[in-house]
Amino acid sequence: MKKLLIVLFIAVICSNITSAQQSTQNLSDSVYSIQDSVLIKTRDGFEICATIVQKKDNNKRLPVILFYTTYYQGPGDAIFGKQSADRDYVGIVAYSRGIRTDLNDYAPYEHDGDDVYDVIDWITKQTWSNGEVGMFGGSYTGFVQWAAAKNLHPALKTIVPQVAVMPGYDSPMENNIPYPAVLSWSNDNIYKYKRLPENLNDTWYEKGTSFRSMDTLAGQPNSIFQKWLSHPDYDSYWKNMIPNENEFAKINIPLLTTTGYYDGSQIGALKYFKLHYQYNNNANHYLVIGPYDHWGGQGKASADLMGYKIDSAANISMRKLAYQWLDYIFKGAEKPEILKDKINFEIMGANEWKHVPSLEKMNNDTLTFYLSDSKIGSNYLLSTENSKKNSFLEQTVNFKDRTTQNNYFTPFIINDSLDASNGLVFETEPFQKTFNITGSFFGSLKTIINKKDMDVSIAFYEVTPDFKYFYLTRYLGRASYTKDAGKRNLLQPGKKEVIDFDNTRLVCKQINIGSRLLIILNVNKHPYDVINYGSGKDVNDETMNDAGEPLQIKWFNDSYIKIPVWK
Repeated sequence: MKKLLIVLFIAVICSNITSAQQSTQNLSDSVYSIQDSVLIKTRDGFEICATIVQKKDNNKRLPVILFYTTYYQGPGDAIFGKQSADRDYVGIVAYSRGIRTDLNDYAPYEHDGDDVYDVIDWITKQTWSNGEVGMFGGSYTGFVQWAAAKNLHPALKTIVPQVAVMPGYDSPMENNIPYPAVLSWSNDNIYKYKRLPENLNDTWYEKGTSFRSMDTLAGQPNSIFQKWLSHPDYDSYWKNMIPNENEFAKINIPLLTTTGYYDGSQIGALKYFKLHYQYNNNANHYLVIGPYDHWGGQGKASADLMGYKIDSAANISMRKLAYQWLDYIFKGAEKPEILKDKINFEIMGANEWKHVPSLEKMNNDTLTFYLSDSKIGSNYLLSTENSKKNSFLEQTVNFKDRTTQNNYFTPFIINDSLDASNGLVFETEPFQKTFNITGSFFGSLKTIINKKDMDVSIAFYEVTPDFKYFYLTRYLGRASYTKDAGKRNLLQPGKKEVIDFDNTRLVCKQINIGSRLLIILNVNKHPYDVINYGSGKDVNDETMNDAGEPLQIKWFNDSYIKIPVWK
Protein backbone atom coordinates (compact mmCIF):
# COMPACT_ATOMS: atom_id res chain seq x y z
CA MET A 1 0.00 0.00 0.00
CA LYS A 2 1.00 3.66 -0.25
CA LYS A 3 1.81 3.67 3.46
CA LEU A 4 4.43 0.99 2.84
CA LEU A 5 5.92 3.07 0.05
CA ILE A 6 6.25 6.03 2.42
CA VAL A 7 8.06 3.87 4.95
CA LEU A 8 10.32 2.50 2.23
CA PHE A 9 11.03 6.01 0.92
CA ILE A 10 12.10 7.25 4.35
CA ALA A 11 14.11 4.08 5.02
CA VAL A 12 15.90 4.39 1.70
CA ILE A 13 16.92 7.99 2.42
CA CYS A 14 18.51 6.92 5.69
CA SER A 15 19.80 3.51 4.59
CA ASN A 16 22.84 5.09 2.97
CA ILE A 17 24.16 6.23 6.33
CA THR A 18 22.78 3.35 8.41
CA SER A 19 24.46 0.66 6.33
CA ALA A 20 27.64 2.71 6.31
CA GLN A 21 27.69 2.84 10.11
CA GLN A 22 27.43 -0.92 10.25
CA SER A 23 30.31 -1.28 7.80
CA THR A 24 32.64 0.82 9.93
CA GLN A 25 32.63 -1.85 12.59
CA ASN A 26 34.75 -3.94 10.23
CA LEU A 27 37.30 -1.19 9.62
CA SER A 28 40.16 -0.54 11.97
CA ASP A 29 40.58 3.14 12.82
CA SER A 30 44.22 2.39 13.48
CA VAL A 31 44.88 2.79 9.77
CA TYR A 32 43.12 6.17 9.55
CA SER A 33 43.77 9.63 10.84
CA ILE A 34 40.31 11.01 11.65
CA GLN A 35 39.61 14.61 12.62
CA ASP A 36 36.03 14.90 13.79
CA SER A 37 33.96 18.03 14.49
CA VAL A 38 36.23 20.30 12.46
CA LEU A 39 34.51 23.69 12.14
CA ILE A 40 34.86 25.56 8.85
CA LYS A 41 33.86 29.22 8.85
CA THR A 42 31.67 30.53 6.00
CA ARG A 43 31.88 34.01 4.54
CA ASP A 44 28.71 35.08 6.37
CA GLY A 45 29.98 33.92 9.75
CA PHE A 46 28.40 30.50 10.19
CA GLU A 47 30.25 27.26 10.84
CA ILE A 48 30.10 24.02 8.89
CA CYS A 49 30.94 20.85 10.80
CA ALA A 50 33.14 18.32 9.01
CA THR A 51 35.01 15.06 9.50
CA ILE A 52 38.34 14.61 7.72
CA VAL A 53 39.70 11.13 7.03
CA GLN A 54 43.21 10.27 5.79
CA LYS A 55 45.27 7.13 5.66
CA LYS A 56 47.97 7.36 8.32
CA ASP A 57 50.64 6.02 5.98
CA ASN A 58 49.88 8.60 3.29
CA ASN A 59 51.60 11.97 3.74
CA LYS A 60 51.30 13.28 0.18
CA ARG A 61 49.11 16.11 -1.03
CA LEU A 62 46.07 14.36 -2.48
CA PRO A 63 42.83 15.11 -4.31
CA VAL A 64 39.92 15.52 -1.91
CA ILE A 65 36.55 13.80 -2.23
CA LEU A 66 33.79 15.74 -0.50
CA PHE A 67 30.58 14.08 0.67
CA TYR A 68 28.25 16.89 1.76
CA THR A 69 25.15 15.67 3.58
CA THR A 70 22.17 16.92 5.55
CA TYR A 71 21.93 13.77 7.69
CA TYR A 72 23.88 13.02 10.84
CA GLN A 73 23.62 9.54 12.31
CA GLY A 74 26.77 9.40 14.42
CA PRO A 75 30.49 8.55 14.22
CA GLY A 76 29.73 5.90 11.61
CA ASP A 77 29.25 8.66 9.04
CA ALA A 78 33.04 8.64 8.73
CA ILE A 79 32.68 5.63 6.41
CA PHE A 80 32.15 8.02 3.52
CA GLY A 81 35.54 9.51 4.24
CA LYS A 82 37.16 6.12 4.80
CA GLN A 83 35.93 4.84 1.45
CA SER A 84 37.73 7.73 -0.22
CA ALA A 85 40.85 7.37 1.91
CA ASP A 86 41.04 3.69 0.97
CA ARG A 87 41.37 4.82 -2.65
CA ASP A 88 44.21 7.27 -1.93
CA TYR A 89 42.13 10.41 -1.57
CA VAL A 90 41.46 12.60 1.42
CA GLY A 91 37.86 11.95 2.36
CA ILE A 92 35.70 14.66 3.90
CA VAL A 93 32.17 14.38 5.24
CA ALA A 94 30.63 17.83 5.76
CA TYR A 95 27.17 18.71 7.04
CA SER A 96 24.63 21.31 6.00
CA ARG A 97 24.58 24.53 7.99
CA GLY A 98 23.05 23.89 11.42
CA ILE A 99 23.58 20.13 11.41
CA ARG A 100 25.90 19.24 14.32
CA THR A 101 26.20 22.96 15.19
CA ASP A 102 23.03 24.99 15.89
CA LEU A 103 19.86 23.53 14.41
CA ASN A 104 18.25 26.97 14.57
CA ASP A 105 20.49 27.88 11.63
CA TYR A 106 19.26 24.96 9.53
CA ALA A 107 17.24 25.77 6.40
CA PRO A 108 17.13 22.83 3.98
CA TYR A 109 18.37 23.57 0.46
CA GLU A 110 18.77 27.32 1.06
CA HIS A 111 22.48 27.78 1.89
CA ASP A 112 24.21 24.65 0.64
CA GLY A 113 25.55 26.09 -2.62
CA ASP A 114 27.32 29.04 -0.98
CA ASP A 115 28.51 26.96 1.95
CA VAL A 116 30.02 24.27 -0.27
CA TYR A 117 31.99 26.96 -2.09
CA ASP A 118 33.44 28.10 1.22
CA VAL A 119 34.22 24.54 2.31
CA ILE A 120 36.05 23.86 -0.95
CA ASP A 121 37.94 27.12 -0.64
CA TRP A 122 39.04 26.09 2.86
CA ILE A 123 40.09 22.65 1.57
CA THR A 124 42.43 24.17 -1.02
CA LYS A 125 44.37 25.94 1.73
CA GLN A 126 45.12 22.77 3.72
CA THR A 127 48.52 21.08 3.68
CA TRP A 128 47.06 17.69 2.73
CA SER A 129 45.18 19.03 -0.31
CA ASN A 130 46.61 19.14 -3.81
CA GLY A 131 44.00 21.76 -4.76
CA GLU A 132 41.63 19.41 -6.60
CA VAL A 133 38.19 18.45 -5.26
CA GLY A 134 35.50 16.03 -6.44
CA MET A 135 32.04 15.36 -5.05
CA PHE A 136 29.73 12.35 -5.12
CA GLY A 137 26.62 11.07 -3.38
CA GLY A 138 22.89 10.74 -3.68
CA SER A 139 19.53 12.25 -2.86
CA TYR A 140 20.03 15.49 -0.89
CA THR A 141 23.79 15.08 -1.37
CA GLY A 142 23.12 14.90 -5.11
CA PHE A 143 21.23 18.18 -4.95
CA VAL A 144 24.09 19.84 -3.05
CA GLN A 145 26.43 19.15 -5.96
CA TRP A 146 24.10 20.97 -8.35
CA ALA A 147 23.81 23.82 -5.84
CA ALA A 148 27.61 23.98 -5.80
CA ALA A 149 27.56 24.14 -9.61
CA LYS A 150 25.66 27.45 -9.52
CA ASN A 151 28.97 29.12 -8.73
CA LEU A 152 31.70 26.62 -9.46
CA HIS A 153 34.81 26.88 -7.37
CA PRO A 154 37.89 26.52 -9.63
CA ALA A 155 39.09 23.60 -7.51
CA LEU A 156 35.91 21.55 -8.11
CA LYS A 157 36.90 19.28 -10.99
CA THR A 158 33.94 16.87 -11.19
CA ILE A 159 30.65 15.98 -9.53
CA VAL A 160 28.72 12.71 -9.44
CA PRO A 161 25.14 13.66 -8.50
CA GLN A 162 23.28 10.41 -7.86
CA VAL A 163 19.49 10.20 -7.55
CA ALA A 164 19.65 13.98 -7.03
CA VAL A 165 16.51 15.65 -5.70
CA MET A 166 15.39 18.93 -7.27
CA PRO A 167 13.76 21.13 -4.63
CA GLY A 168 10.15 21.99 -5.42
CA TYR A 169 10.24 19.91 -8.59
CA ASP A 170 10.37 16.35 -7.31
CA SER A 171 10.76 16.91 -3.57
CA PRO A 172 9.07 17.84 -1.27
CA MET A 173 6.42 17.93 -3.97
CA GLU A 174 6.10 16.29 -7.36
CA ASN A 175 4.07 18.00 -10.07
CA ASN A 176 2.94 20.38 -7.30
CA ILE A 177 1.57 17.61 -5.08
CA PRO A 178 3.40 17.35 -1.71
CA TYR A 179 5.18 14.08 -0.99
CA PRO A 180 3.49 11.91 1.63
CA ALA A 181 6.75 12.04 3.64
CA VAL A 182 6.95 15.84 3.62
CA LEU A 183 6.27 15.98 7.38
CA SER A 184 8.05 12.84 8.57
CA TRP A 185 11.26 13.70 6.69
CA SER A 186 12.17 16.63 8.91
CA ASN A 187 10.43 15.27 12.00
CA ASP A 188 12.44 12.04 12.01
CA ASN A 189 15.69 12.85 10.22
CA ILE A 190 16.44 16.48 11.08
CA TYR A 191 14.71 17.49 14.29
CA LYS A 192 14.74 13.90 15.53
CA TYR A 193 11.49 14.51 17.35
CA LYS A 194 9.43 11.70 18.77
CA ARG A 195 8.25 9.45 15.95
CA LEU A 196 4.95 10.48 14.45
CA PRO A 197 1.94 8.45 15.61
CA GLU A 198 1.47 5.28 13.56
CA ASN A 199 -2.15 6.19 12.87
CA LEU A 200 -1.54 9.87 12.04
CA ASN A 201 -2.49 9.61 8.37
CA ASP A 202 -5.59 7.55 9.11
CA THR A 203 -6.63 10.00 11.84
CA TRP A 204 -6.15 12.92 9.46
CA TYR A 205 -8.16 11.15 6.78
CA GLU A 206 -11.04 10.39 9.10
CA LYS A 207 -11.17 13.87 10.63
CA GLY A 208 -10.95 15.62 7.26
CA THR A 209 -8.75 18.44 8.57
CA SER A 210 -6.37 20.41 6.36
CA PHE A 211 -3.06 18.97 5.23
CA ARG A 212 -1.37 22.02 6.74
CA SER A 213 -2.69 20.99 10.18
CA MET A 214 -0.94 17.61 10.04
CA ASP A 215 1.93 18.66 12.33
CA THR A 216 -0.35 20.12 15.02
CA LEU A 217 -2.56 17.04 14.73
CA ALA A 218 0.58 15.04 15.59
CA GLY A 219 1.22 17.35 18.55
CA GLN A 220 4.53 18.60 17.15
CA PRO A 221 4.63 21.90 15.19
CA ASN A 222 7.19 21.73 12.38
CA SER A 223 8.59 24.90 10.82
CA ILE A 224 10.16 23.16 7.81
CA PHE A 225 6.84 21.50 6.95
CA GLN A 226 5.01 24.82 7.20
CA LYS A 227 7.60 26.71 5.17
CA TRP A 228 7.49 24.21 2.34
CA LEU A 229 3.70 24.23 2.21
CA SER A 230 3.79 28.03 1.92
CA HIS A 231 5.35 27.56 -1.55
CA PRO A 232 2.85 25.37 -3.47
CA ASP A 233 3.99 26.84 -6.81
CA TYR A 234 7.31 25.94 -8.38
CA ASP A 235 8.34 29.54 -7.73
CA SER A 236 11.55 31.53 -7.37
CA TYR A 237 12.03 30.20 -3.84
CA TRP A 238 12.62 26.73 -5.32
CA LYS A 239 14.15 27.73 -8.66
CA ASN A 240 16.89 29.85 -7.08
CA MET A 241 18.29 26.78 -5.35
CA ILE A 242 19.57 25.23 -8.61
CA PRO A 243 21.55 26.64 -11.53
CA ASN A 244 19.77 29.08 -13.82
CA GLU A 245 20.16 29.23 -17.60
CA ASN A 246 23.44 31.16 -17.53
CA GLU A 247 24.87 29.03 -14.74
CA PHE A 248 24.08 25.77 -16.53
CA ALA A 249 25.82 27.18 -19.60
CA LYS A 250 29.04 27.63 -17.59
CA ILE A 251 29.16 24.10 -16.15
CA ASN A 252 32.01 22.66 -18.20
CA ILE A 253 33.46 20.15 -15.74
CA PRO A 254 32.81 16.45 -16.47
CA LEU A 255 29.75 14.97 -14.74
CA LEU A 256 28.20 11.57 -14.13
CA THR A 257 24.51 11.22 -13.18
CA THR A 258 23.03 7.95 -11.93
CA THR A 259 19.38 7.16 -11.19
CA GLY A 260 16.83 4.38 -11.55
CA TYR A 261 13.49 3.60 -13.14
CA TYR A 262 11.97 3.26 -9.66
CA ASP A 263 13.88 6.11 -8.04
CA GLY A 264 11.55 8.61 -6.37
CA SER A 265 13.91 11.40 -7.45
CA GLN A 266 14.31 10.31 -11.06
CA ILE A 267 12.38 13.17 -12.64
CA GLY A 268 14.60 15.66 -10.82
CA ALA A 269 17.82 13.82 -11.66
CA LEU A 270 16.84 13.76 -15.34
CA LYS A 271 15.68 17.38 -15.31
CA TYR A 272 19.16 18.49 -14.23
CA PHE A 273 20.60 16.42 -17.07
CA LYS A 274 18.20 17.90 -19.64
CA LEU A 275 18.75 21.47 -18.50
CA HIS A 276 22.51 21.06 -18.60
CA TYR A 277 22.42 19.96 -22.25
CA GLN A 278 19.70 22.48 -23.12
CA TYR A 279 21.90 25.41 -22.08
CA ASN A 280 25.33 23.92 -22.77
CA ASN A 281 25.73 22.12 -26.09
CA ASN A 282 29.25 21.11 -25.14
CA ALA A 283 28.35 19.58 -21.79
CA ASN A 284 30.51 16.59 -20.85
CA HIS A 285 27.77 14.78 -18.94
CA TYR A 286 27.06 11.04 -18.76
CA LEU A 287 23.91 9.28 -17.56
CA VAL A 288 23.50 5.74 -16.23
CA ILE A 289 19.97 4.50 -15.50
CA GLY A 290 18.56 1.04 -14.86
CA PRO A 291 16.13 -0.97 -12.69
CA TYR A 292 17.03 0.73 -9.42
CA ASP A 293 15.19 2.45 -6.62
CA HIS A 294 16.44 5.45 -4.63
CA TRP A 295 19.07 3.32 -2.88
CA GLY A 296 20.14 1.21 -5.86
CA GLY A 297 20.66 4.36 -7.92
CA GLN A 298 23.37 5.52 -5.50
CA GLY A 299 24.60 2.30 -3.89
CA LYS A 300 24.46 -1.38 -4.70
CA ALA A 301 21.66 -2.71 -6.85
CA SER A 302 19.04 -4.90 -5.21
CA ALA A 303 18.89 -8.28 -6.95
CA ASP A 304 15.25 -8.50 -5.82
CA LEU A 305 13.71 -5.09 -6.43
CA MET A 306 10.19 -4.83 -5.02
CA GLY A 307 9.57 -8.47 -5.93
CA TYR A 308 11.25 -8.23 -9.35
CA LYS A 309 14.49 -10.15 -9.94
CA ILE A 310 16.50 -7.72 -11.98
CA ASP A 311 18.56 -8.85 -14.97
CA SER A 312 22.06 -10.01 -14.15
CA ALA A 313 23.49 -7.31 -16.42
CA ALA A 314 21.89 -4.65 -14.22
CA ASN A 315 23.27 -6.02 -10.97
CA ILE A 316 26.05 -3.49 -10.49
CA SER A 317 27.11 -0.97 -7.83
CA MET A 318 26.58 2.73 -8.48
CA ARG A 319 28.92 3.52 -5.58
CA LYS A 320 31.69 1.50 -7.24
CA LEU A 321 30.90 3.23 -10.53
CA ALA A 322 31.21 6.64 -8.84
CA TYR A 323 34.72 5.83 -7.62
CA GLN A 324 35.70 4.43 -11.02
CA TRP A 325 34.64 7.78 -12.45
CA LEU A 326 36.61 9.70 -9.83
CA ASP A 327 39.71 7.61 -10.61
CA TYR A 328 39.17 8.36 -14.30
CA ILE A 329 39.10 12.10 -13.61
CA PHE A 330 41.80 12.39 -10.95
CA LYS A 331 44.16 9.49 -11.64
CA GLY A 332 43.98 9.00 -15.39
CA ALA A 333 42.36 5.59 -15.05
CA GLU A 334 40.32 4.19 -17.92
CA LYS A 335 36.83 5.53 -18.33
CA PRO A 336 34.30 3.13 -16.73
CA GLU A 337 33.43 0.43 -19.25
CA ILE A 338 29.69 0.99 -18.99
CA LEU A 339 30.04 4.57 -20.29
CA LYS A 340 30.09 3.70 -23.97
CA ASP A 341 28.05 6.80 -24.82
CA LYS A 342 26.43 9.74 -23.03
CA ILE A 343 23.18 7.80 -22.29
CA ASN A 344 23.57 4.30 -20.86
CA PHE A 345 20.42 2.34 -19.97
CA GLU A 346 19.43 -1.26 -19.25
CA ILE A 347 16.44 -2.85 -20.95
CA MET A 348 14.50 -4.77 -18.31
CA GLY A 349 13.73 -8.27 -19.55
CA ALA A 350 16.33 -8.12 -22.33
CA ASN A 351 19.33 -8.33 -19.97
CA GLU A 352 21.36 -5.84 -21.96
CA TRP A 353 22.64 -2.31 -21.80
CA LYS A 354 22.06 0.17 -24.60
CA HIS A 355 24.21 3.22 -25.29
CA VAL A 356 23.10 6.29 -27.27
CA PRO A 357 24.38 9.88 -27.60
CA SER A 358 21.21 11.64 -26.39
CA LEU A 359 17.85 11.03 -24.72
CA GLU A 360 16.15 11.60 -28.08
CA LYS A 361 18.08 8.68 -29.58
CA MET A 362 16.69 6.22 -27.04
CA ASN A 363 13.60 5.57 -29.19
CA ASN A 364 12.72 5.44 -32.88
CA ASP A 365 8.93 5.43 -32.72
CA THR A 366 5.99 6.44 -30.54
CA LEU A 367 2.85 4.43 -29.88
CA THR A 368 -0.38 6.41 -29.43
CA PHE A 369 -3.41 5.02 -27.61
CA TYR A 370 -6.79 6.66 -27.09
CA LEU A 371 -9.12 6.21 -24.11
CA SER A 372 -11.91 4.38 -25.87
CA ASP A 373 -15.32 3.65 -24.34
CA SER A 374 -15.29 0.26 -26.08
CA LYS A 375 -14.83 -2.76 -23.87
CA ILE A 376 -12.08 -5.36 -23.98
CA GLY A 377 -13.12 -7.99 -21.48
CA SER A 378 -14.04 -6.23 -18.26
CA ASN A 379 -11.85 -3.19 -19.02
CA TYR A 380 -11.94 -0.37 -21.55
CA LEU A 381 -9.86 -0.42 -24.72
CA LEU A 382 -6.69 1.58 -25.23
CA SER A 383 -7.33 2.04 -28.92
CA THR A 384 -4.81 2.77 -31.65
CA GLU A 385 -7.47 4.78 -33.48
CA ASN A 386 -9.21 7.99 -32.49
CA SER A 387 -12.94 7.40 -32.78
CA LYS A 388 -14.86 9.78 -35.03
CA LYS A 389 -17.71 9.59 -32.54
CA ASN A 390 -17.28 11.97 -29.61
CA SER A 391 -18.03 10.20 -26.34
CA PHE A 392 -16.91 10.07 -22.72
CA LEU A 393 -16.72 7.88 -19.64
CA GLU A 394 -17.92 9.12 -16.29
CA GLN A 395 -16.26 8.86 -12.90
CA THR A 396 -17.59 10.03 -9.53
CA VAL A 397 -15.51 10.65 -6.42
CA ASN A 398 -17.26 11.43 -3.14
CA PHE A 399 -14.63 13.07 -0.94
CA LYS A 400 -16.94 13.00 2.08
CA ASP A 401 -17.16 9.22 1.99
CA ARG A 402 -14.26 8.02 4.12
CA THR A 403 -15.29 4.38 4.02
CA THR A 404 -13.63 4.06 0.61
CA GLN A 405 -10.31 5.16 -0.88
CA ASN A 406 -9.09 5.94 -4.39
CA ASN A 407 -5.70 5.46 -5.95
CA TYR A 408 -3.94 2.42 -4.57
CA PHE A 409 -0.20 2.27 -5.35
CA THR A 410 1.37 -1.14 -5.35
CA PRO A 411 4.56 -1.68 -3.33
CA PHE A 412 5.49 -4.49 -5.73
CA ILE A 413 6.59 -4.50 -9.35
CA ILE A 414 5.16 -7.91 -10.25
CA ASN A 415 1.59 -8.57 -9.10
CA ASP A 416 -0.76 -11.53 -9.45
CA SER A 417 -3.83 -9.31 -9.43
CA LEU A 418 -4.77 -5.70 -10.04
CA ASP A 419 -6.36 -3.31 -7.56
CA ALA A 420 -8.03 -0.60 -9.63
CA SER A 421 -9.10 1.23 -6.45
CA ASN A 422 -12.19 2.86 -8.00
CA GLY A 423 -10.29 4.01 -11.07
CA LEU A 424 -11.00 3.41 -14.76
CA VAL A 425 -8.94 0.63 -16.33
CA PHE A 426 -7.85 0.71 -19.99
CA GLU A 427 -5.77 -1.88 -21.81
CA THR A 428 -4.47 -2.57 -25.31
CA GLU A 429 -4.99 -5.58 -27.52
CA PRO A 430 -2.20 -8.19 -27.19
CA PHE A 431 0.91 -7.21 -29.15
CA GLN A 432 1.96 -9.34 -32.09
CA LYS A 433 5.60 -8.28 -32.09
CA THR A 434 8.26 -7.75 -29.45
CA PHE A 435 9.43 -4.18 -28.86
CA ASN A 436 11.06 -2.08 -26.14
CA ILE A 437 9.55 0.78 -24.19
CA THR A 438 12.39 3.31 -23.99
CA GLY A 439 11.37 6.60 -22.48
CA SER A 440 8.77 8.57 -20.53
CA PHE A 441 5.12 8.28 -21.46
CA PHE A 442 3.15 11.48 -21.98
CA GLY A 443 -0.26 12.48 -23.23
CA SER A 444 -3.32 14.67 -23.10
CA LEU A 445 -6.53 14.26 -21.12
CA LYS A 446 -9.73 15.94 -22.34
CA THR A 447 -12.21 16.35 -19.52
CA ILE A 448 -15.12 18.23 -18.00
CA ILE A 449 -15.45 18.39 -14.23
CA ASN A 450 -17.83 20.18 -11.88
CA LYS A 451 -15.04 21.63 -9.75
CA LYS A 452 -12.05 23.93 -10.17
CA ASP A 453 -9.27 21.39 -9.79
CA MET A 454 -8.29 17.75 -9.26
CA ASP A 455 -5.20 15.63 -8.74
CA VAL A 456 -4.84 13.16 -11.60
CA SER A 457 -3.14 9.77 -11.44
CA ILE A 458 -2.19 7.34 -14.20
CA ALA A 459 -0.64 4.02 -13.16
CA PHE A 460 1.07 2.17 -16.02
CA TYR A 461 1.46 -1.64 -16.26
CA GLU A 462 2.45 -4.41 -18.61
CA VAL A 463 0.07 -7.40 -18.51
CA THR A 464 2.09 -10.48 -19.44
CA PRO A 465 0.62 -13.47 -21.31
CA ASP A 466 0.42 -15.40 -18.01
CA PHE A 467 -1.62 -12.52 -16.52
CA LYS A 468 1.04 -11.04 -14.28
CA TYR A 469 0.86 -7.28 -13.80
CA PHE A 470 4.28 -5.66 -14.18
CA TYR A 471 4.25 -2.16 -12.68
CA LEU A 472 6.14 0.17 -15.03
CA THR A 473 5.65 3.68 -13.68
CA ARG A 474 3.01 6.27 -12.87
CA TYR A 475 2.06 9.91 -13.23
CA LEU A 476 0.63 12.04 -10.43
CA GLY A 477 -0.04 15.71 -11.01
CA ARG A 478 -2.33 18.62 -10.19
CA ALA A 479 -4.50 19.61 -13.13
CA SER A 480 -4.28 23.33 -12.36
CA TYR A 481 -0.49 23.28 -12.75
CA THR A 482 -0.07 21.31 -15.97
CA LYS A 483 0.12 24.48 -18.07
CA ASP A 484 2.63 26.16 -15.75
CA ALA A 485 4.15 24.60 -12.62
CA GLY A 486 4.95 28.10 -11.40
CA LYS A 487 1.42 29.49 -11.63
CA ARG A 488 -1.89 27.87 -10.78
CA ASN A 489 -4.56 28.01 -13.51
CA LEU A 490 -7.86 26.79 -12.11
CA LEU A 491 -10.22 24.77 -14.30
CA GLN A 492 -13.63 26.15 -15.22
CA PRO A 493 -16.43 23.89 -13.96
CA GLY A 494 -18.58 22.60 -16.79
CA LYS A 495 -16.08 23.57 -19.50
CA LYS A 496 -14.08 21.06 -21.53
CA GLU A 497 -10.46 21.32 -20.46
CA VAL A 498 -7.23 19.94 -21.90
CA ILE A 499 -4.77 18.53 -19.36
CA ASP A 500 -1.44 17.86 -21.04
CA PHE A 501 1.14 15.94 -19.04
CA ASP A 502 4.71 14.82 -19.68
CA ASN A 503 6.58 14.89 -16.38
CA THR A 504 6.69 11.14 -15.84
CA ARG A 505 9.48 8.71 -15.01
CA LEU A 506 11.56 7.17 -17.75
CA VAL A 507 11.34 3.38 -17.97
CA CYS A 508 12.91 0.82 -20.33
CA LYS A 509 11.31 -2.61 -20.63
CA GLN A 510 11.10 -5.32 -23.26
CA ILE A 511 7.46 -6.02 -24.15
CA ASN A 512 7.03 -9.51 -25.57
CA ILE A 513 4.53 -11.01 -27.97
CA GLY A 514 1.17 -11.55 -26.25
CA SER A 515 1.68 -8.83 -23.63
CA ARG A 516 -0.64 -5.86 -23.30
CA LEU A 517 -0.24 -2.38 -21.82
CA LEU A 518 -2.67 -1.22 -19.16
CA ILE A 519 -3.34 2.04 -17.34
CA ILE A 520 -5.46 2.94 -14.33
CA LEU A 521 -6.88 6.46 -14.56
CA ASN A 522 -7.83 7.90 -11.19
CA VAL A 523 -7.80 10.82 -8.75
CA ASN A 524 -6.43 10.96 -5.21
CA LYS A 525 -8.57 10.20 -2.18
CA HIS A 526 -6.65 8.29 0.47
CA PRO A 527 -4.77 8.96 3.72
CA TYR A 528 -1.27 9.23 2.28
CA ASP A 529 -1.51 12.23 -0.05
CA VAL A 530 -3.02 15.66 0.34
CA ILE A 531 -6.65 15.67 -0.87
CA ASN A 532 -7.58 18.22 -3.53
CA TYR A 533 -11.26 18.97 -2.94
CA GLY A 534 -11.45 21.21 -5.99
CA SER A 535 -12.75 24.35 -4.27
CA GLY A 536 -9.99 26.50 -5.76
CA LYS A 537 -8.52 27.38 -2.35
CA ASP A 538 -4.93 26.53 -1.49
CA VAL A 539 -5.18 22.74 -1.41
CA ASN A 540 -3.06 22.59 1.74
CA ASP A 541 -5.76 24.59 3.54
CA GLU A 542 -8.81 22.73 2.24
CA THR A 543 -10.80 20.58 4.64
CA MET A 544 -13.68 18.18 4.25
CA ASN A 545 -15.96 21.20 4.66
CA ASP A 546 -14.76 22.28 1.21
CA ALA A 547 -15.75 18.98 -0.38
CA GLY A 548 -19.25 20.03 -1.42
CA GLU A 549 -20.93 17.74 -3.91
CA PRO A 550 -19.04 14.71 -5.28
CA LEU A 551 -16.49 15.29 -8.03
CA GLN A 552 -18.06 14.41 -11.38
CA ILE A 553 -15.63 13.73 -14.20
CA LYS A 554 -16.20 13.16 -17.90
CA TRP A 555 -13.15 11.60 -19.56
CA PHE A 556 -13.43 12.11 -23.34
CA ASN A 557 -12.36 9.50 -25.87
CA ASP A 558 -10.02 11.87 -27.72
CA SER A 559 -7.77 11.70 -24.66
CA TYR A 560 -4.56 9.82 -25.39
CA ILE A 561 -1.21 8.63 -24.08
CA LYS A 562 1.98 8.35 -26.10
CA ILE A 563 4.71 5.81 -25.36
CA PRO A 564 8.25 6.12 -26.77
CA VAL A 565 9.49 2.76 -28.08
CA TRP A 566 12.29 1.08 -29.99
CA LYS A 567 11.08 -1.30 -32.65
